[in-house]
Amino acid sequence: MILSDFDLWAYIKGGRLVIDPFDESIVRENGVDLRIGRYIARMKKVDKPLDTRDSSNIEEYYKIEEGDSFIIWPHEHVLLHTLEYIRLPLDLMGFVNLRSSYARIGLTIPPTIIDANFEGELTIELVGGDFPVKLYCGDRFLHVVFAKLSSTVEKPYMGKYQGQRGVRLPSFR
Repeated sequence: MILSDFDLWAYIKGGRLVIDPFDESIVRENGVDLRIGRYIARMKKVDKPLDTRDSSNIEEYYKIEEGDSFIIWPHEHVLLHTLEYIRLPLDLMGFVNLRSSYARIGLTIPPTIIDANFEGELTIELVGGDFPVKLYCGDRFLHVVFAKLSSTVEKPYMGKYQGQRGVRLPSFR
């Protein structure tokens, strides 16, 4: 079952869905909009293969920047994070989508879900379109549709990205 704004308010007011910092304007008809954080990780163009079984040098493949705005260059792959730190209960998961205004200018994100019991800021891959686009920290760029699970999960998310803040680089351990 997809949660409506009425259901979302019940989860938020009851403290079962935590979004911090919270602003009432992010609650939409059937989901929540999340905003761009202050960090970006730009993927570097390098010839050295990344070994997914030994990614201890993952920082060599990214350049992390902090700012109030970022330009996404054509076809560039970057990692962004959300301003909001979220915590999901054991009976809720989320489908992450790019807001349609950003999709209409050629930006894309891969299919992304938020597992039950996840908490942290989201790190999202964003791919540039055919022309440069300037993005601003604090702007709503993601829309998360929450679905109530048929029962609470028996194996809650406790993975390597639990509690993440800022841009979190990939980990294969």
